[in-house]
Amino acid sequence: MYFKKILFAVAMIGLIIAGYFAYYIYSAMLAPNTAFSNNEAYIYISSNSGYQEVREDLIPLLKDISMFDALAQRKRYSTNIKAGKYRITKDMNNNDIINSIRSNNIPIRVSFNNQNSLEQLAGRVSKQIEADSTALVSVMRDTLFYSENNFNQATALGMYLPNSYELFWNTSAEEFRTRMFKEYKRFWNESRLAKAKKIGLNQGDIMTLASIVYEESKQKSEQARIAGVYINRLENKWPLQADPTIKFAAYQLPKYKKTVIRRVLNEHKSIDSPYNTYINTGLPPGLIAMPDISAIDAVLNYEMHRYFYFAANAKKPGYHKFAKTLSQHNQNARDYQRYLSRQGIKK
Repeated sequence: MYFKKILFAVAMIGLIIAGYFAYYIYSAMLAPNTAFSNNEAYIYISSNSGYQEVREDLIPLLKDISMFDALAQRKRYSTNIKAGKYRITKDMNNNDIINSIRSNNIPIRVSFNNQNSLEQLAGRVSKQIEADSTALVSVMRDTLFYSENNFNQATALGMYLPNSYELFWNTSAEEFRTRMFKEYKRFWNESRLAKAKKIGLNQGDIMTLASIVYEESKQKSEQARIAGVYINRLENKWPLQADPTIKFAAYQLPKYKKTVIRRVLNEHKSIDSPYNTYINTGLPPGLIAMPDISAIDAVLNYEMHRYFYFAANAKKPGYHKFAKTLSQHNQNARDYQRYLSRQGIKK
C-alpha cells in the first residue's frame, strides 16, 4: 500500500512537471507574443547587427522578451542573425516571429528621379536602403569602374535610369551599383542601340542630349520635336545654344551657387565653360541633369522636321513655339522676353 502511494506521488509529480513543461513550450513557441495593436509591424536589421541590437528593437513589439530569448537560444537564432526588413504580424507567436525574421526578408521599392548629381542621387537612395550616402558616392565615383564600363565623371550619372526598382533594404552600395548597371544594359537593348547608331551618336551622347531636352521641356508631347531641333543643329554644325547648358555652367561657379537663374542674360552666355553651348559647337562633355526615360526615347525617336529654333511660349507656359527662320524665332523670343519683363523677372 505504501509503495502504491509512492508510485502515485511520483506519477503526480511527473504530470505536474509535464504540464509545466507543456505550458512552457506553449508559452515559448505557440502563445501569441505581440504587444502592438496594428495589424503588422516592421523591423529593420542592419548587416552588422548582433542579437542584442535585434532584441532592443523587438522589446517594444513583444509582450514577453524573456520567452522569446529562450526560444531564440534554442533555435540558434541568436547566433545566426540575418540582415533585412522583416514583417511581424499581430498575434504572432515566438516561433513564427523567429521564422519570419530569419528567412522572410521583404523586398522594397527604391525610386528616384530628377537627381541632378551623383551626390543628390546617393542622398535620395540612402534614405531608402541601408547603404549610406558616403558609401554610395564612393562606388558611384569609382574610376576603375568608369574605365571598365566606358563612363567618366561627366557621364556617370547617365547609368542611373530614373524609375522604381525592387531591392532588399540591406542592399550594399556595391550591390546597388551592380543592379543599376544591369538595368542600364537591359535598357540599351538592340533596338535602342540601332537607333543611336543610325543617328550617329553613342549611348553617352544620347544621354547627354536627352538631359538637355528634358531640361528644356517636361512636356512629353514636344520632347521629340525639341530633340529634332538639336539634331538639325548638330548635323549642320551649328552651336546648340541651349539655355539649360548655360545655367549648368553658371551653377558650377561660386558666383551663382546660391542663385536661381530664371532669365539667361549675355553675362551668362560669355561664361568660359565646355558646357557653354553658345560658344562651343557640338555636345557638352556630359549630362547636365538626369533625364526621364521619355526624354531618352524622344532623342532616339526624334521628330524629323525643318525647325532650327524654339522659344518658350508665353501664352502656354511649359510649352514652346518653333521656327524655321531666324526672323520668326526672334519674334517669338521677343514675345517671351516681354512676358518675363511684365512678370518682373530680370535675372
